[in-house]
Amino acid sequence: MKKYLTGLLSHPLSRGLDIDDPATTILRRDIIRSKPFLKRIYDEWYADISGYFSQSSKVLELGTGAGFLKEYMNGLITSEVFPTAGIDLVVDAKQIPMEDESLDGIVMTNVLHHIPDCIRFFKEAERTIRPGGKLVMIEPWFTPWSGFVYKTLHHEPFSPNVAEWAFAGQGTLSDANGALPWIVFKRDKNRFEALFPDLRIEQISPMMPLSYILSGGISMRAFLPGWSFDFIRSLEKMTVEKSMAMFVSIVITKVGQA
Repeated sequence: MKKYLTGLLSHPLSRGLDIDDPATTILRRDIIRSKPFLKRIYDEWYADISGYFSQSSKVLELGTGAGFLKEYMNGLITSEVFPTAGIDLVVDAKQIPMEDESLDGIVMTNVLHHIPDCIRFFKEAERTIRPGGKLVMIEPWFTPWSGFVYKTLHHEPFSPNVAEWAFAGQGTLSDANGALPWIVFKRDKNRFEALFPDLRIEQISPMMPLSYILSGGISMRAFLPGWSFDFIRSLEKMTVEKSMAMFVSIVITKVGQA
């Protein structure tokens, strides 16, 4: 059933692609810009992320991929886990090539749930972000509604019941657990706080139960035109924004003596 639905609804440009191939990342940039409704989603996400920093802040973006956050943050250091056009650095999130407390922040969009050993990443974030700096991310979120959608229509694994935070990580982008952000910051929040006392969770804001589906995302066809975005977002916010959220905005501050 899942294979039939995704095949029927898939975007023509994304059909049959190897998502671990860096060439697919380049193509995805074109897809985002060709879909006005989807681009408005990224615009909202990037406006939210960039609002936590000044233009002079030294901020590293992990998993830049097909995104365009640098249009919002001129000094942003872009990176990807493999060489691809349009990035500044090749960076493995588990071993960030930055000096201790040298960054004002780390940002990422739909990246955490692809990191096979997120404990090592959080240790690196704790090490490289200076006191007062922030870790800001947009990630998938688990609700009964999102669990149904991700398991039915999305190609990535989504497993909220696994005990551990780690997974195999054999494919750079294909291996993931979309439920990982919910596991770490909701189900196992006390564990996170115990493991990383210098990383204080400031905000967890579930959002967008409908918008991303209606946009078709990167891999599926768009269901609505771009001009309908403001109406759909207003409707979500007035009704089921948090209870049926598919995504979340997470803001974490590095504490300690500046």
